[in-house]
Amino acid sequence: MSNLYSRLRFFACKKIGKMPVLVNMGVHIMSQEKLAKEIVELVGGEKNVVSLVHCATRLRFVLKDDAKADKAKLEKTEGIIAVKENGGQFQVVVGNKVPEVYSAIGQISNILDDSSEKEKPSKSAKGIGGIIDVISSIFAPLLGVMAGAGILKGLLLIASNVGWLETTETTYKILFAAADSLFYFLPLLLAVTTARKFKGNMFVAMTIAGALIYPSIVTLKAEGTPTDFFGIPVILMNYSSTVIPIILAVIVMSKLEKFFNKVLHESVKNFVTPLFLLVIMVPLTLLVFGPFGVYVGNAIASGLVAAFGFSPLLAGAVMGASWQLLVIFGIHWGLIPVFINNVAVYGRDGVKPAATASIFAQTGAAFGVMLKTKNKKLKTLAGSSTLTALFGITEPAIYGVTLPLKRPFIAGVIGGAVGGAIIGQAGTQAFASGAPGLLTLPIFYGPGGEGFPGLILGICVSFVVAAALTYIMGFKDPVEEEEKEKSTESAKASARAAASSDQEVLSPIEGTIVDLSDVPDPAFSSGAMGKGIAIEPAVGRVVAPFDGTITVAFKKKHALAVVSDTGAEILVHVGVDTVKLDGQHFTSHIQEGDRVKAGDLLLEFDIAEIKAAGYHTVTPIIVTNSANYEEVVPLITGQVRVQEPLLTLYGGKGQEQE
Repeated sequence: MSNLYSRLRFFACKKIGKMPVLVNMGVHIMSQEKLAKEIVELVGGEKNVVSLVHCATRLRFVLKDDAKADKAKLEKTEGIIAVKENGGQFQVVVGNKVPEVYSAIGQISNILDDSSEKEKPSKSAKGIGGIIDVISSIFAPLLGVMAGAGILKGLLLIASNVGWLETTETTYKILFAAADSLFYFLPLLLAVTTARKFKGNMFVAMTIAGALIYPSIVTLKAEGTPTDFFGIPVILMNYSSTVIPIILAVIVMSKLEKFFNKVLHESVKNFVTPLFLLVIMVPLTLLVFGPFGVYVGNAIASGLVAAFGFSPLLAGAVMGASWQLLVIFGIHWGLIPVFINNVAVYGRDGVKPAATASIFAQTGAAFGVMLKTKNKKLKTLAGSSTLTALFGITEPAIYGVTLPLKRPFIAGVIGGAVGGAIIGQAGTQAFASGAPGLLTLPIFYGPGGEGFPGLILGICVSFVVAAALTYIMGFKDPVEEEEKEKSTESAKASARAAASSDQEVLSPIEGTIVDLSDVPDPAFSSGAMGKGIAIEPAVGRVVAPFDGTITVAFKKKHALAVVSDTGAEILVHVGVDTVKLDGQHFTSHIQEGDRVKAGDLLLEFDIAEIKAAGYHTVTPIIVTNSANYEEVVPLITGQVRVQEPLLTLYGGKGQEQE
């Protein structure tokens, strides 16, 4: 890795395919408490955290200001698999030790204290991102117990089907109560997590949910008794195991609660607000939110059932191929309520089984990498990732192995499509909730075992196809890269010797000279990035400061790096924090690897628009390999014209080019 890249890597998106990332995956050396402290510090400190929940493998933060989190350092922290920003959440993937890390965060901070006053984040996710944030926050805390209950329910189905237990036996009834209670009383649990998400009173929310499944209300529905509320007809529904009605009710309740707490006197609001909420929300839910939520849930369930009914083979292939892609982007959370609702409405779900093929396909791809690689560290990582993926925890396999190496991930997508098609065609159903994996296979075993053989065949085929394709297609093994580096070492040594000389740097920008120490960014003003100078631009154009090669062309277009034919490495960073503009007001004319001549146009930018957006335009020009020169001497003060001599680098020690 070049000196230039090592100095710039925290400005760029780190390439996960590099070996330093692979080395860090899945290795548990830090204590959970130490890792928790590191994570809290690197997400911007306790005061920057609005809320925190966790799912099977990820800590899901909502931050006040995402810019305060040091994503680059988090990704390099031992014990962290990956860092993702999806759906308004800052997600830290730590694998199956997430409950311990979550608990450690609670012990060293007040982040998990619901009573603590927390400010709202500086920006909230909108649109699809906002919906995904809400869904994941509501369902993530329940996934562990939901998986456990689902496994138990599946095992009981198997036991009753093969005659080990009769459904009339009291032993079966007791165990079934343990397995089914979560799903029967699901509205109560969702009331808690929804109230936590929307900062509502959890006990009032649970009371509203309890009213929906109160015995007398259930009896009215069961007996078909005409029901009204002060003359307004009430359409009664079966609300046990439902998802949408209570979520809608608690969201509205939380808004009303804030209103009543604001207008009511301090001396009475603690009991009058709950009174008003119960009197308003229980009838309103039974009249409006309940029927609406049930109808919507039924419509979604019917739509997916129809899709699988039209072409189960095609629908299964699409689900098997796309599930892990949905997981990467966090979009899969939108389907989890659908899976749960299908089980509640129909007693079974035909969508989730095809997603299981995707899990086992990525497992097979990781296994293929383990078989083929000659790199000991990668082989160890791939082996451990294969084992955890078999039990449904695929993040180490995806982020640590298949996705960085690219071709194995593609092989996994293909394997998932083949296995998903088989499962879809077999008509496999899920009869309980739970993350797909070896331990949760019983949830797919229904009455008579119909469709279960198809599931077993599908996951086996997806595993074998992905593993075989990974082995056949191959990938860039880190061992091969090391051999290439060794084979070119003598050529690089010659280049270093030839590159030993002074270097003149011409001004890439027209404007006013600014001392580097006056740049309002400590990364530059402190000299940590290297020696150099800054220019307040008068014209929004950047040209090549010498003959050389573009080594970094940032995707956000706000900066670039160029290395001269003699090895001088120059970074031109237009403005301060302009990466947040996401490429707006910038036009790039280069790509990485381009050869340029002194004076060639590299980049254009709109000075007025950048300033109007609230950003400084002062542009640091940094010699990122300053340590390879005896002196970096500025040649001009005041005004500078483009292509006027700007810096001289004396005493070059022979820098290699990439």
